[in-house]
Amino acid sequence: MLPILFEDGEALVIDKPAGLPVDRPRRGGPCLFDHLDELKLGFQRLPHAVHRLDTDTSGCLLLARNPKALKRFNKAFEDRAVSKTYLAVLDAVPAENSGTIELALSKISSAEKGWRMIAAKKGKPAISHWEVLQTIGEGDKQRSLIRFRPETGRTHQLRVHALLGLGAPLLGDPVYGPVRGQNKGAGRTMLHAETIGIARSTKPTITAHAPFPEDFVRAGLTAPAPPEVTEPAINAEQDDG
Repeated sequence: MLPILFEDGEALVIDKPAGLPVDRPRRGGPCLFDHLDELKLGFQRLPHAVHRLDTDTSGCLLLARNPKALKRFNKAFEDRAVSKTYLAVLDAVPAENSGTIELALSKISSAEKGWRMIAAKKGKPAISHWEVLQTIGEGDKQRSLIRFRPETGRTHQLRVHALLGLGAPLLGDPVYGPVRGQNKGAGRTMLHAETIGIARSTKPTITAHAPFPEDFVRAGLTAPAPPEVTEPAINAEQDDG
């Protein structure tokens, strides 16, 4: 059974393990669907993932338990009425302690490198707030723990914003590295969906916090204090993507 962080009649939040795809890979293999039957927990319908996390990304993943809830949650994501925080490990230390990255993103593809996201003036707007929580090491062997608060939810947003906005890829990222031996000490892209919050008009706010991952500990970091919970808005300006 996958760890359950929140449960009520219309929602589940699970702690998705790193390495488990949400969708079935083209080459086949395990994915979230293989676990949905056990996540029914007495309900007749299978729960449905509301959003996506990269295969390597661990942490909070919201599932809807009925079609009406799925529709409402989808709209909450479209309206930016969902608060989220992510933890990331960089094999570097940013020059500042906190800031905001605004880099529009667009998808490109090539035969040599496959598809990936790049910064592009005519791309979709992408905004990430960030802060340094912890640094370890010395000289060119420094490492930092970053907390991101994304306003938007573009594909690979935090991975590209780390590389272009903070000057280093996430530790272990095979697509937006390699820089300074970025796969050393990491078996996956070191990104963790730490918290999620979704306000509801007639029910209590959905809130969940995923435990600090063991491989982050093995990378030399310690669990930070839980973030201050930002109350998500029920109605917000609609996002175009």
